[in-house]
Amino acid sequence: MTQAKLEVLTPQNSQLIFIDHQPQMAFGVQSIDRQVLKNNTVGLAKAAKAFNIPTTITTVESQSFSGYTYPELLDVFPGQAVLERTSMNSWDDQKVRDALAANQRKKVIVAGLWTEVCNTTFALSAMLEGDYEIYMVADASGGTSKEAHDMAMQRMVQAGVVPVTWQQVLLEWQRDWAHRDTYDAVMAIVKEHSGAYGMGVDYAYTMVHKAPQRTQQAYKAIEPVPAQR
Repeated sequence: MTQAKLEVLTPQNSQLIFIDHQPQMAFGVQSIDRQVLKNNTVGLAKAAKAFNIPTTITTVESQSFSGYTYPELLDVFPGQAVLERTSMNSWDDQKVRDALAANQRKKVIVAGLWTEVCNTTFALSAMLEGDYEIYMVADASGGTSKEAHDMAMQRMVQAGVVPVTWQQVLLEWQRDWAHRDTYDAVMAIVKEHSGAYGMGVDYAYTMVHKAPQRTQQAYKAIEPVPAQR
């Protein structure tokens, strides 16, 4: 393992690419619950936004069969252009190469569909020809079967790709809860996208610290009244 891979991910040393988070691609995913996949993908996107991580979004054959990128993902980056391709391998498109090069960061975090095709070919090509380090977000990616996803992850790991999960990336970027400039944004992402962890944060805030409930508007709770017997 190279010394570079021993460096933790920071907001200053990494960039992110989303590959083909499109409905037709998601329809074929069987390795992970598709709603969980979308939740994790959007959570990762919000994390990138909170830490000002340079982010590329690329799609394949949107109008012919794949459909448009998740609107929830696009809304995290309003006004950002999506890089359309014909090749399943994003590395084959010069726009994608140029976008990555312009960010001047060798640690590339990748989330995409499908793991065994678009993710794998991009990862291997970017490592071989672009000398990039690839960090594959396993739970914001999906394959056509669990076996397809798992075998693709194993193949990439054998080639030197670093496997990660979306929440791992979020917390690695945060690193220290004393970093108050991103603390509130991270807590907001956790509460909305981190399942039981987020529920625990809500509980601690409201029951222990007596913070107001995280509802868009106040509501009234009516006290219990025992029924007459």
